[in-house]
Amino acid sequence: MPSAQFIKLGRRREAALCIASTLVFLSSAPFGMAQTRVIEVLADKDSRYKIAGDSHPTITVKAGEAIVLRITARRAKSWNRDGSIHGFSLLKAADRSKVPGWDLLLKPGVQEFQLNAPTDPGQYEVVCTVVCSEDHEGMKLKFVVLP
Repeated sequence: MPSAQFIKLGRRREAALCIASTLVFLSSAPFGMAQTRVIEVLADKDSRYKIAGDSHPTITVKAGEAIVLRITARRAKSWNRDGSIHGFSLLKAADRSKVPGWDLLLKPGVQEFQLNAPTDPGQYEVVCTVVCSEDHEGMKLKFVVLP
């Protein structure tokens, strides 16, 4: 039967191996790796975009930043034949041109979109592209891209 001192030594070796393997695993991750930021938006039944705690909703991102846009969409008075109840389209504020890849159709419920912010810093605007009610024209959201 092994002595108590031998058992303690074996446990220390196990602990040391466990710590060493954890350090190797952590060091193999890319340096500076950060989690993608999740931005939550409500496309509401009153034909308004809302962000919790923000009376004048604005999304601010860094140029080229990877984000996850988590949008909860609630049905307003009307919707498209394909079932989309709101749209989420990003326009350059200067010339109102659409930003490629940012023309989203929203179905009822929660949807997530993995996107990259535009690379050009400046002012943008999110507009609804589905005629969701008589208040549809007011469904806008300020979007700012920082350098």
